Order: sequence, then C-alpha cells, then structure tokens
Amino acid sequence: MSASTIAATRRNRWAVSFADLLLLLLAFFVLLQASGSRRDAMLAQVAQQFGGRAMRTGIEIRAVELFVPGEALLSDQGRARLSVIARQFAKEPGGVEIRSHGSDRARQRFDDWDLAAARIGAVARALKLDGIAQDRLLIRGLDQADGKGGEGQVIHIAPGVKTQ
Repeated sequence: MSASTIAATRRNRWAVSFADLLLLLLAFFVLLQASGSRRDAMLAQVAQQFGGRAMRTGIEIRAVELFVPGEALLSDQGRARLSVIARQFAKEPGGVEIRSHGSDRARQRFDDWDLAAARIGAVARALKLDGIAQDRLLIRGLDQADGKGGEGQVIHIAPGVKTQ
C-alpha cells in the first residue's frame, strides 16, 4: 500500500463510525415503532435515562365509557369520571393534553374525524367546567389509526404538558 492510500483510509474512518451510529438509530426507531401501545412508557424511560425528568403517562379512557354510543354527548357516568380526573389534574402544574385515536364503529351522523373532534371538545369543556383553566387545556391532533387492538375510539388525557 502506498502512503497516499493509507492516508485516505485514515481520513475515511469516520464514515464507518457514522454509518454505525445511523444503523443504531435506525434500529432504535424500528423497535420504538414496533412497540406500539407501549411507546409512551418506553419514551418516558429513555428520557429518564438521559437525565430528563420522568414524563407522566396519562389516562386513556375508551370513548364508550364516556359518551352516548355514536354521539359526542357525555353520559352521566362519563361526566362523573371526567369530574374525578379534573379534580386530580387541577392540583398539578402545567397543561393538560387531550388526544383521541381510533374510530367508533357505532357512529351515526358524524364521520370519524367529526366525531373525534366533537368528543375532544366535549372532554375539554367538561374539564374546564370542573376547574381546569382554559389556557391549561391543550387539544392535540386526531389520530385515526385503530385504537388499542380494535377497542374503538380512545380518549387520552395527560397532565403536565407545556402550553404556549
């Protein structure tokens, strides 16, 4: 080997290390995606390992436990359950995130997006009536992927998020 070939090899060693790093990152994200429903718990553990504060996992409630089937009207049991959640989260700092994922096969007069948006709005209004300030409520986008093994629409409420 000539001196110029050896010098070129030494200069390009960083590319091998960089490729290894990229493959490790790719493997991490593939595993993260494959974990499915445990993704939030896994992200919380990763954040804790890297010195971040532990993220709070929220409460996931099946929409059939809160709403009249196929509608965006809270049932009496759903309203009572949200009152308990609101009292619990009212004492905690930060915002309260509300998300919806999945679909409701019992829908009648709404399509999936309209029903999910109306239900998120109903949850936000109920939490506001029970003492959580409007500026603390953060409504996130709608994810129409199947929720939790085909159990239908799921409402996710998580405390302690940053609001803008």
